[in-house]
Amino acid sequence: MDKRNRYQRIYEQYTELLTKTTNTFARMATLSALLHHKLENISWTGFYHLVEGELTVLSYQGPVACQILKGNTGVCWAAINQGKAQVVPNVHDFPGHIACDSRTNSEIVIPIIDLDNKVTAVLDIDSFEFNTFDEIDREELERLCKLIYIP
Repeated sequence: MDKRNRYQRIYEQYTELLTKTTNTFARMATLSALLHHKLENISWTGFYHLVEGELTVLSYQGPVACQILKGNTGVCWAAINQGKAQVVPNVHDFPGHIACDSRTNSEIVIPIIDLDNKVTAVLDIDSFEFNTFDEIDREELERLCKLIYIP
């Protein structure tokens, strides 16, 4: 199946599921499960919540995660500090990469922006394969993440 079509099907499923609750944590949990089981070559899918300058793991699918990510280092913090998605074809080339799972080879991180235009969390997706993510993934994941805070 074409990647855009796969994301469109995920988008349709997710929007239908959003009618069940407006709770952002429930919506994040649902999105992480949906993405983890619908995308290919994914090893870990989840959210880190930004509270008082600390990134703490929330809901996720996959192996046990780092509970707290060291401040201002790694791909998740780069997404927050730069205010934009990070598409990393090879995490071993990323300065300060935090290896929660040493088998991870590529990663994408999307900042989650609330209705006040503040970053509150990040969506983090890992793969054991190199070059798993591209601009289509970035665009489509950003589109999905915008739905988290829609009332």
